Parts: sequence; C-alpha cells; structure tokens
Amino acid sequence: MSTTTYYNTGFHGIYPNTNKIKVNVTRFKPLMLHCCASATTQQFESSNTSNSDDVEKRGRLRLNDYFKQSSDLLLVKGGGDGGPPRWFSPLECSVSCLNNSSPLLLSLPGVDGNGLSLLLHHQRLGEIFDIWCLHIPITDRTPFTDLVKFVESTVRSENNRVPDRPIYLVGESLGACIALAVAARTTNIDIVLVLANPATSFGKSQLQPLIPILKILPDHIRPGLPYLMSLMTGVPSRMVVSTAAKGLTAQQTITDLSETVTLLFTYLSDLGDVLNVETILWKLKLLESACAYSNSCLHSVSAQTLILSSGNDQLLPSLKEGERLRQILPKCQIRSFSDCGHALFLEESFDLVTVIKGAGFYRRAKHIDYASDFLLPSSHEIKEIVDSVKWLDFATSPVMLSTLENGKIVRNLSGIPSEGPVLFVGCHNMLGFEVIPMIRRFIIERNIIIRGVAHPMLFMKLKEGSMPDLATYDVTRVLGAVPVSASNLYKLFSMKAHILLYPGGVREALHRKGEEYKLFWPEQSEFVRMAARFGATIIPFGAVGVDDYAQVLLDYDDQMKIPFMKDHVEKVTDESIKLRTDTKGEIGNQDLHMPIFVPKVPGRYYYLFGKPIKTEGRREELRNREKAHELYLEVKGEVEKCLNYCKTKRESDPYRNIIPRLMYQASHGLESEVPTFDFD
Repeated sequence: MSTTTYYNTGFHGIYPNTNKIKVNVTRFKPLMLHCCASATTQQFESSNTSNSDDVEKRGRLRLNDYFKQSSDLLLVKGGGDGGPPRWFSPLECSVSCLNNSSPLLLSLPGVDGNGLSLLLHHQRLGEIFDIWCLHIPITDRTPFTDLVKFVESTVRSENNRVPDRPIYLVGESLGACIALAVAARTTNIDIVLVLANPATSFGKSQLQPLIPILKILPDHIRPGLPYLMSLMTGVPSRMVVSTAAKGLTAQQTITDLSETVTLLFTYLSDLGDVLNVETILWKLKLLESACAYSNSCLHSVSAQTLILSSGNDQLLPSLKEGERLRQILPKCQIRSFSDCGHALFLEESFDLVTVIKGAGFYRRAKHIDYASDFLLPSSHEIKEIVDSVKWLDFATSPVMLSTLENGKIVRNLSGIPSEGPVLFVGCHNMLGFEVIPMIRRFIIERNIIIRGVAHPMLFMKLKEGSMPDLATYDVTRVLGAVPVSASNLYKLFSMKAHILLYPGGVREALHRKGEEYKLFWPEQSEFVRMAARFGATIIPFGAVGVDDYAQVLLDYDDQMKIPFMKDHVEKVTDESIKLRTDTKGEIGNQDLHMPIFVPKVPGRYYYLFGKPIKTEGRREELRNREKAHELYLEVKGEVEKCLNYCKTKRESDPYRNIIPRLMYQASHGLESEVPTFDFD
C-alpha cells in the first residue's frame, strides 16, 4: 500500500532546511526492531533467539523491494529536486538495539547513487549499526572530489561527536573509491572499510569503450539508455532469472518471476524519464575520476580494510583487483564470492552481516574484543553452518556420551549443564578434527554454542605467506571463538559461557607418531583457579577416532630431518604469533607444520563427557595453589580416564567401521541413529 514515510536526512545541518524530507513510497509493512538477545547468552531458545530471527520469520527484503523502492526514490528525489547529495536513514534500520554503543555505518552507493544498495541487509545491519545512506540524485553533477569532501566532513563531525566508536565506510564500485579517498584524508580517525568490487579497476572495465560511442550516439537510441544504466550499476538480468532457482513450486516461481520482471521494467521506465546521454557520460567520467583519484592515494590508506570480490563480475576484473589492493593496503583482508555478480549486495544468497562477523571485522571500540563483541548467530547462520558439515557427521557417526551427576553414562548430552559458566577440558586429536562434529552435536541436541579458546593463528597473521588464509576460519569466529589468553578466558567466564579449552594446544593437535591421545599439559593450574572464581562447572572429556581415519606418514620429527621441509616449517611458524615462549621441553614446542597422512577406511568418533566437577563455593579453597593443583591433576586424570574408556569400549562396537554403518542405515534410514557398544 502507499504510505507516507519520513527519511532522516541532512544530519547536523549539512544542508540547511533538509533535516526531514517527506517521501511517498510504496513499502511493505515496516518491521519493528527489538533489542537483540544478549551476547552473553550462549544457549538458543527457538522462541527467543535474537532480533535476527524475528526478521527471518517476517521475511527478509528481496530484490523486488529494491526495484520498488528505487523507483520511488528516483521519482521523488532524482527527477524531483535533482540534488544535492544527502544522507538518509532507512526505517528498517533507524533504531539500533545496541543504542549508543553501535558503530556508525556510512553506506556509499555505486554509480547509480540511489543509496539503496544495502536494502536487502538493512534489518540485520540495523541491529548492530547506526546506518546512514548516501543518496546522490541521478541528475546531480557533484564532482568526485566534492563527494569525497562531503563524506569526509560527515566522518569528521561524527568522530568529534562520538570519538570512541569506529566509523564504517561500506562502499560498492564508485562508493568504494569514495571510501578509500576519505580514509586517505582522515588517517587520524578510526575507520573500517568494507569495499565491494571497487571501481579502482575501472581503467580495465568493459565500459571504457562506451565513452567515445556515447558521444556520437543519435537521439533515437535514448530508449535504450535505462538498460545501459542498469548494466553500469550491476543490476543484471541474471538476478531476475535466479528467481527460478529458489526451489519454489512452479506456481510460486511464475508469480515471483512475473512480479520481479514487472518491477524491473517499471524501474527502467522510471529511470528513462530522467536519463539522457549527457547523464550517462557524466557517470562514466565520474567513474574515471574516482578510479584515478583513489588509486593515487592508496599509499596513504592505513584503515582496516575488507575487500569483497565477485568472481562473476561482468563489469570489472574484481578478483584480480582485490588481490592487487591486498598487496598495497597494510591492513587488508579479502573475501571472494565466485558465483556472484557486480552488484554483490543485491545477491539474495549474500549476507553482509555474516561476512563482517566471520572476517572478525565487527567491533564497537578501537580494538576488537572477540569475547564481548561476539554477536549470537541467527537461526539462518546456524542452519547454514550445521548443514555445511552434515556430511562430516555422516562420515564420523559420532557416539556422544555424557555422565550424569550420579555417575551414570547416557548416550546423549543430558549430563551437560544448561546454564554456564561451563568449562570443557579435553585432549586434542590430530589437527583438532574432533571439534567440528562435537560443536555441531551440541547445537543440534542442546541448542548450546561452545565458544572455543583457540590459537591466535585463527585470528591474525604476522605476515602473508604459507599460512592458511584467514577466511578458512570464518565459521569459527561466527561461532564465538576467541584467541587464547587469560583475559579472554576471564571474560568468557564472566559472561557465563560454555567454553572449550585444550591445555595441550598445538603440541597435542600436531602430535607425533604413536602419541595419539597423549596429553601435553603445562604445569600451570590457572584455569582451575579462574573457574573457581566464577563458580564454573568443569567437564573433563575425551574424544577418540582420528586414528581410524588416517595414519601419520611423516610427522614433525621426520620433516625436521628433510632440509626443504624443515625450512618450510620454520617459515610457517614465523608467520604466526608464538605461544609458550617461556616454556621448555616438548610442551613449549609450538612449531606449526602439516603432518603427511595416509588415509584409512573410515572408522567412528567417540566422545565421553565425564562427571561434572563443580567449583561453586570453593573459591577460597582453590586460591591455595596446592589445592588448585590437586584439582588440576584430578581434571587431567579424568580426561585420561575418558580417553581410555572410549579406546577400550570401541573395540566392542560392531558399527565402528563405515561399511556396517552404511548397511544399517540402508535398512533403517539415513537419519537413523546407528547403535554402538553397550555402555550400561
């Protein structure tokens, strides 16, 4: 229905008399925003997860909404007043649940200038950011340098108003060039750049040959200009065609496709009413200017930068450009999306919030705090994560056993306390392979997210080289892992989280031949004393099964005897932050290497979570180092007992090998629970 909507514009009198612009727009019923679930809560409830889940239930805005709102904004602001550029805050994200602690996000548009490129992400972004969108009317002729100054003035005034929060510049194409230029001019301000397919590569664009052609274009070609503009802005027809690939019924597909095509042509028709050859030429020259200016100042950009590159960008060589920028910018990461086109933010399969969280780019202060800046995953994110490793659950068929308070072992996770703080303490299998099935089962069976205390290499690299790309660990960060440190462990305890700790660290995860399930724990008992300070429940556990999947052919000792492999190990180790530098012997050996494996016929994984050890009420007692060390040794002994139990009992499991498991599932169904040994 047609409603009267107000967009908050012209903040702080940037342009006089434009504090409120009255806009008639056709919109779906506005979605009310509620406070997010507390980031300290690690347990999911289906009825009250977070505001993200409320948004998902009501329906995420779609490409159809983009076409509809673009037409409304075009007619009112593009053909109506013609300019100048201004800010507006969409109703979908006008109130952030984090209020004053929310970072400011300035959305900088592509060459179309309408400011709605983040429309599909407004609800989720609005939960965690204070969002302003830049609108550049299509007939506006503001030069690139003046656009940069306009955004710069906003950045400076907002930094003066709230100096302790970061300012995010999220730009696509032309907007990415503006963001880079502003960052180069405001090096003293805390800016985070998120750049999608930057037009810094416009010199190599397929649009370049259009400039001399347009100059001699006859007037009767004008009806085709809207389509040309849609190509320039990256609103490709493949997005319309993608409607057919959503898995809907035939009738739903036809209905959706018809609506999308109708709205697209309405948008192109409205665009044609205000478009001419001179406007197209101006937009192309604006891109040329943006490309030249932003490239000239790249050396001055010191801001934290996330480049988002589309592999199917038909307008710009975005993948190559992303790699080029990563080599130039000092604090730059890149994420690639092979199946996406130039208008990345309008891809319905793309989720900007998930990408920002996964890359570790969401923070509310000068430096990221992985413990307190954590945002609970939405139900959609959880489903994506759980489904992505479903094959692994099928291959390992994990047997999950827990121990009740009376000592009885049960085949489920009912022995795990629902309320934190809870500290899981175990022994790493090779490469920490056991973590994935374990975390997945906790989510499925108990709606609990376990937050791992992990090696810093999952969060940063000292330099580029042979280390795995940080994108490899994005899911880990989405699920709330933190770099191992006493302060982070303290914060997780104070947040009453379910925490996963491996005292053996890298030395256990990269053990040598014959060292399967051997503990390499330091003598320090600090985690016991810290757990007691918060009255945490400690759950020792053992997981076995990695030796059923692979046999180590060349371990660390073997590789150190081969010169080129030794050099590689030393190179990789130098790229990562060092741990336990003050510890002698094997426990202090934190060299990073990749063992060479020989695969085996897949076996099965077994987990036993021991009887909970409560520290509540023992704070004063465990301040004594000797008492704390006694409990530390008790926990260590329980972990060894759990490991031995699983190793012994699996010998009597008739379904330990994958072949009998497959036969059982063939007759009982793929989703059936495969039996195991008798644990009564």
